[in-house]
Amino acid sequence: MRIIPCATTITLTAEERTALEALARSTKSEVRMRDRARIVLLAADGLATRAIGRMVGCTTGTASKWRVRYARDRLAGLDETGNRGAAPKYGPGDQRRIFARLDQPPPAGYANWSAPLLARALGDVHEQYIWRFLRAQKIDLSGRKSWCESNDPEFVAKAAEIVGLYMAPPDSAIVLSIDEKPSIQALERAQGYLKLPNGRAMTGQSHDYKRHGTTTLFAALDVATGKVTAGHYKRRRRVEFLDFMNKVVAEYPDREIHVILDNLSTHKPKRDLWLARHKNVHFHYTPTHASWLNQIEIWFSILSGKSLAGASFHTVEQLKAHIDSFLASYNEDARPFAWTKSKVHQKRLKPCFADQ
Repeated sequence: MRIIPCATTITLTAEERTALEALARSTKSEVRMRDRARIVLLAADGLATRAIGRMVGCTTGTASKWRVRYARDRLAGLDETGNRGAAPKYGPGDQRRIFARLDQPPPAGYANWSAPLLARALGDVHEQYIWRFLRAQKIDLSGRKSWCESNDPEFVAKAAEIVGLYMAPPDSAIVLSIDEKPSIQALERAQGYLKLPNGRAMTGQSHDYKRHGTTTLFAALDVATGKVTAGHYKRRRRVEFLDFMNKVVAEYPDREIHVILDNLSTHKPKRDLWLARHKNVHFHYTPTHASWLNQIEIWFSILSGKSLAGASFHTVEQLKAHIDSFLASYNEDARPFAWTKSKVHQKRLKPCFADQ
């Protein structure tokens, strides 16, 4: 014979009933809190648990749960805040173990760590938790970047000198950003339009190509106007550099000229006789491995993206004419780059993931 247990008896004080009735009538409290208050009030009136469930619109188990909890914890028992779910399975210790494993070489035969490899190495941490933890730390195991870290001990002074020329150039002086883009290839590719299976049309080119030679482009960007002067050469030696500099200097007679250059050996020989003869020209060198401070690199990126990428050439002369046409069009609407960062910091690589 099955014995049905008696329902938990609820006895309310006047203060408790007043508080529960206010909660049940409230339009600002959550619906679930209002339902819990109604369950307790109906239980205090002597209704059976199943009848309470029908009246409130919940299961018999839910009505029984809040009836029992109120009898044990009173009003505090109606709130579940901070008391939900199981205890966390993984903690700070497991996170430190993930970081420590990331800073060790991956297993033999693998180039990089992944969540499954980390889970296998740790043994007791699931890979899904590892993915979630890495995402929370903004660590991308598959992401790769190439960089060149500057270890120049005079980085701050050199960077400040160049940034000062950008933001506050000397009065009546010309500031030029000069560099070379070597070995631009004249590649001949078959080109046309592709019709994809989904109906989308786009330009395309063949993977096969023919090489027809290269050209080296010397370019000087006028920081104040944004206009670019360029010249084509076969090689990138001191001879070609000085020839280009002579042409650039001739465009600004009797003007003080400040030139921003990188640390290429052709730019800074041990004895610069050319610079000694040109008293109005002043060279400013970017910190070692920090040629990104030279604004002409921005223009070279524009040239590559808008003019060279995807183009096809049958001869080097055609390539040169193509670049010259782009240069003429660019100078018609040239504008200076807006340099707004007054301080440039020397970033150091972090040896460990835990240091990020």
